[in-house]
Amino acid sequence: MSTVAVRDRYLEALGYGRGTKASIGTTAHSATESASRAHAGLSTVDKSCGEVDASNVEPSATPPSRNQEDVAATVETKVEDIDLLWERFKETNQQVDRDELIVYYAPLVKYVASRVAAGLPQNVEQSDLISYGMFGLIDAIVKFDPGRGFKFQTYAISRIKGAILDELRSIDWVPRSVRAKAKQLERATSKLEAQLHRPPTESELADEMDLTHAQLNNIYRQISSLGIVALDEMISFGGGGGDGATLGDTLADGSDGPGRMYEHVETRHLLSEAIATMGERERLVLTLYYYENLTLAQIGTVLGVTESRVCQIHTKSMMQLKSRMSSMYREPV
Repeated sequence: MSTVAVRDRYLEALGYGRGTKASIGTTAHSATESASRAHAGLSTVDKSCGEVDASNVEPSATPPSRNQEDVAATVETKVEDIDLLWERFKETNQQVDRDELIVYYAPLVKYVASRVAAGLPQNVEQSDLISYGMFGLIDAIVKFDPGRGFKFQTYAISRIKGAILDELRSIDWVPRSVRAKAKQLERATSKLEAQLHRPPTESELADEMDLTHAQLNNIYRQISSLGIVALDEMISFGGGGGDGATLGDTLADGSDGPGRMYEHVETRHLLSEAIATMGERERLVLTLYYYENLTLAQIGTVLGVTESRVCQIHTKSMMQLKSRMSSMYREPV
């Protein structure tokens, strides 16, 4: 089967073609750009599939040739009996049979991608997830054994989801273990603050998390760089979808109106109250770093500790301020 025929069947199965067949069972969503990006994931998996020019993904006004119509009809006839198709593919391992299986099960990729996208930031596009998931689908088709008596859909969904998550983790510059430790530390801090009605000490946090002081300080050091955010990250207001605003759109334009000036005064007031609840050493580090403009090394000389220890104190102080300021904004007026 030609690469063009495989591409057309694949895009049609995802809902991007001229019309989705009833046997595919998907809802069509016209998105030529997304279809092109999704197909890019398929065409780059295996060189044996052939290279497809991106311009060919656009719907053509020229009616398909008689040869293409015959190929499409042949594919539809073959996929009607999926069991025979599986049997022939496992016996001969022909690329044409694999391509037909990819086209037939392509809606699974879109289904899994939509489920995964529901729990991701809005700046992650579903078409990218579909591209990642195609790797998992192809791998599942190659490794699936029909003779074991399991349904392919059950096996493929887990492989597709795993491929998507693996790719998302590979492009994340923060290790997964560090993010897990940060969430664990935030939960412990919030729990102790609710119980003690004050910011917890390092000893209390270490006891709550069943860690030594050295291990807790190591966690502070690892998560000290998690405050970096992307300006193109999509945000929403009031829990709704919003208008697709990014974090960069919320940056100040440099002009201070009356409302802005009041916000500054109110924020400084809340910030001073939050700092007042902190320990003496934490307050001193924040004062020297943000008001006296000293470096971490210089602060360490003043306090008689190492630079890494100052970094740990600074990270702990910022987490306490973040938690305290959030609770202040949530308090009813």
